Amino acid sequence: MYAYIKGTLTELNPTHVVVEASGVGYEIQTPNSYRFQKHMDHEVVVHTSLIVREDAQLLYGFINQEEKDMFLSLIKVTGIGPKSALAILASSSPNEVKIAIENENDAYLTKFPGIGKKTARQIVLDLKGKVQISDVDSSQILNVNTNLNANEPMIKEALLALEALGYSKRELTKVEKVLSKETFDSVDDAVKRGLQLLIA
Repeated sequence: MYAYIKGTLTELNPTHVVVEASGVGYEIQTPNSYRFQKHMDHEVVVHTSLIVREDAQLLYGFINQEEKDMFLSLIKVTGIGPKSALAILASSSPNEVKIAIENENDAYLTKFPGIGKKTARQIVLDLKGKVQISDVDSSQILNVNTNLNANEPMIKEALLALEALGYSKRELTKVEKVLSKETFDSVDDAVKRGLQLLIA
């Protein structure tokens, strides 16, 4: 129904962004809202997918069409709902997920919240051969730049984002100890580093 929404990015939250277009503020669930941080108060294009349930109509948004396509592929897999698909895409690029699928890397897929061995195997069975890998070096999977400049509010925002993805308080306490010793330029960088630690 909505292929994309183009407007001003007015809010960033751990689970969603708000984009104002033609006087309407659209609340859009995203894998990692802080990927949009550089567009705050500026015009942005968010690639969207509307999912209608009995109790809600939810708008999901993505930084590009490839991320959206990967989300749509994942939610077609038995046992994968929008929340699980968002959790996977929050810590991986679409290409990284595709590489894991093509290599039948169940261990990589089970590191995400809500993805057990059975579901990981189902992802491989359903999607192998149906996703096209971009021409990039697969060794770059989850390569995170940590040469950053930090402060405590960024880490707190990052932990909220990780909690929204389904990670437990116990897991986040361990991650917080590591993050507090490092420095970050943005919340997005802190989220990426947290995800790297969680799925290591």
